[in-house]
Amino acid sequence: MSEPNIAFVANLMADPSRAAMCQALAGGEARPAGELAARAGVSAQTASNHLAKLVAGRILRVEQQGRWRYYRLAGAEVGYAVEALAVVAPPLPSRAESNGHDGAARRLKEARTCYSHLAGRLGVALADALVAEGWLEDDGRGYRVTTKGARSLRALGIETNGRRGQAPARWCLDWTERRPHVAGPVGTALAELALARGWVRRLRGTRALLVTSSGRTQLQRVFNLRYVEAAP
Repeated sequence: MSEPNIAFVANLMADPSRAAMCQALAGGEARPAGELAARAGVSAQTASNHLAKLVAGRILRVEQQGRWRYYRLAGAEVGYAVEALAVVAPPLPSRAESNGHDGAARRLKEARTCYSHLAGRLGVALADALVAEGWLEDDGRGYRVTTKGARSLRALGIETNGRRGQAPARWCLDWTERRPHVAGPVGTALAELALARGWVRRLRGTRALLVTSSGRTQLQRVFNLRYVEAAP
């Protein structure tokens, strides 16, 4: 088997506009070209050229819905790669707090989606709680679902029998916390559960999440996780 062409992917991601588009899609949602152009601060024509390159490079895929075209990351592995790059990347120059950028950054750090699972302080705190409660074991390389964990997750409607060759739960290094949160089928199912039950809700136009009052109550009841937002 030949070695992976990392330089090819790195070249696609090296452009600041394309990187901004990929980060905007890192929550797993599909977004229209116009929204991605605005996120990257480029014209519609420039965005179209960048998006075509990302689709051709299998970083993004495009979905046609009537007259509209929506773009999303090509798969979970791309989302993990974007998150991993963010861990080692230096911060962008800060903008004035008056434009809301600092507030948006705090919300992303607090709780967000990372492709299809929970990330930020919330995601890492949940991972810690699952290990502390004996649902997961952390062997220093990844997570293993315990017998207790499989039973407890099943009670929540979450099956732990992943696809062949795919671990039910895996590490995903969190770019703001610099520690792992839970990815894989279990991570996805936990995020879907939290959204479906109203424990968290999406904030419009971003992948940031808001933990609701009932969510804080249920996180403590179900996972023994006492979640308190960090002070600004």
